[in-house]
Amino acid sequence: MPAYKAPLRDIRFLLNEVFDYPAHYAGLPNGKDADPDTVNAILDECAKYAEEVLSPLNLSGDEEGCRFEAGKVTTPKGFKEAYEQWVAGGWQGLSHPTEYGGQGMPMSLGLMKTEMVGTANWSFGMYPGLSLGAMNTILQHASDELKTAYMPALTEGRWTGTMCLTEPQCGTDLGQVKTRAEPQSDGSYKVTGTKIFISAGEHDMAENIVHVVLARLPDAPAGTRGISLFIIPKFLPAADGSAGEFNHVVCSALEHKMGIKASATAVINFEDSKAWMIAEPNKGLEAMFTFMNTARIGTAIQGVCHAELSFQGALRYAKERRSMRALSGKKEPDKVADAIIHHADVRRMLLTQKAFAEGGRAMIYYAAQFADHMTNGIIEGDQKKYKKWDDKLGFFTPIMKGFLTEMGLEAANQGIQVFGGHGYIKEHGMEQIARDARIATLYEGTTGIQALDLLGRKVLIMTRGGAVREFTALIAKFAVDNMRNAKLRSYATALARYAAEWNVLTMRIMLTARKDRDAVSAASHHFLMYSGYVMMAYFWALQAQIAGTKLVHGGSESKEFYKAKIATARFYFDHLLPRAKGHATSMIKPSRSLTKLPIDSFVFE
Repeated sequence: MPAYKAPLRDIRFLLNEVFDYPAHYAGLPNGKDADPDTVNAILDECAKYAEEVLSPLNLSGDEEGCRFEAGKVTTPKGFKEAYEQWVAGGWQGLSHPTEYGGQGMPMSLGLMKTEMVGTANWSFGMYPGLSLGAMNTILQHASDELKTAYMPALTEGRWTGTMCLTEPQCGTDLGQVKTRAEPQSDGSYKVTGTKIFISAGEHDMAENIVHVVLARLPDAPAGTRGISLFIIPKFLPAADGSAGEFNHVVCSALEHKMGIKASATAVINFEDSKAWMIAEPNKGLEAMFTFMNTARIGTAIQGVCHAELSFQGALRYAKERRSMRALSGKKEPDKVADAIIHHADVRRMLLTQKAFAEGGRAMIYYAAQFADHMTNGIIEGDQKKYKKWDDKLGFFTPIMKGFLTEMGLEAANQGIQVFGGHGYIKEHGMEQIARDARIATLYEGTTGIQALDLLGRKVLIMTRGGAVREFTALIAKFAVDNMRNAKLRSYATALARYAAEWNVLTMRIMLTARKDRDAVSAASHHFLMYSGYVMMAYFWALQAQIAGTKLVHGGSESKEFYKAKIATARFYFDHLLPRAKGHATSMIKPSRSLTKLPIDSFVFE
């Protein structure tokens, strides 16, 4: 299994030299303690935990998986002990309010923590990761009484959390939810129903599990307008804050999955379980989006995680594995053959992995600053501030989730390809990365759902193209500022063209959709992928600009590091960005080539 090494140099390059996080944190109400020395110490300790505790459990956790017996789930050997270290280190509450026992650090620092933990062992990271979404939902929407009852234990990590959305009959169409909530005389509810695909829904690592659940009131309207949101603990909170009486929350099965086998994906039955409502009646889906958006950012990070881990494994192998001679002549004449890293096609695969991992990290770290402002709006009770930054982040979320998970899966497959036949063998761990990565394009909304959310809701309906115009204005400014710079002119010229084209494509789809209702659905996948390639191009050009400046004036990293950044940016523009042209061509083709074939004509038997 690839031994994970946290990419701290790249992380610090983005924090300190590209996005100026020290100034960003200094301007946040909760950023005064996030000074550079403290941030560096946190990153170092998290890297140590990820490398030394979690990474060694990744392969063994996959091989052993979770065991289910008589309603109880046992996690793989070492997971419970690793989680005890997680709790002891105070990692769960890193970015949550001090009034509930957290450290009060900015949300973005928690996302960096998530990346290191997730790359080392994604299955493990899902347990505390789901808790973060539950905590954020409770923090924003629950009453003070519920916050007092649940936030301290969740923040400590003594209890974990989940989100319970889908059911056997509905999948993504949550308007079909059937779980019922019956009001009780004491203001609580009794909930009955079955939820599936519940990540971390049952396990042996914490004393209690708090479920955030979608259900219907008896008089609720049909469809999504009639869904409410509830807190349902596995064990009811006791007076002293411990886990008390069993609340009839039963795990009836674990899903048998392709990957992330050390993460328990449960079927959960609520059997007249006592519950408390979060937010207002029949507005549960709106409140649940707090949880879902948290999870979607986390899933976007998964794309970076799998690209990074697969790259690290493939790079080590490519330096050691010898096969044939390079076409340009012998590179290691004293050896029986040249290392495969000297072959151009192997370098293509390695650079693709590197470009997606580091480009994706830049995208997320930029958007994480929006998350910091948004979270502060919640904490301060400033709805206007929250809405402003939530809208900005809302444009990034489907692009990051959809595009980066697709690219993470591609990078994981490239890692297997670098290994050749050995990549298909379990002992090397490369095939596990691909299996684990596969789910990222599916949960929290498939790539197709993200694409429809981006184009149909965020771009066309909510902003009428304004979201694209706002981001392309940023690209255009970079292009104008650097058009006369000989070293950046090619990037500036390309970005200017793509910025203009992105707006034209948006307008064409908007006009076409007036006559052809299927045009949006037909174009949405290509629009998302195009958006991802162009957005990542901007962040690679930005990294190249900063690296070039540091080469001349000096920076915190070596000249070789900055030169590698510039070379990778060049590779991205030469070999990966051109893919956007194909998506641009496809998204404006008539929808009839997708819709005119009769259903009965798809196959003839």
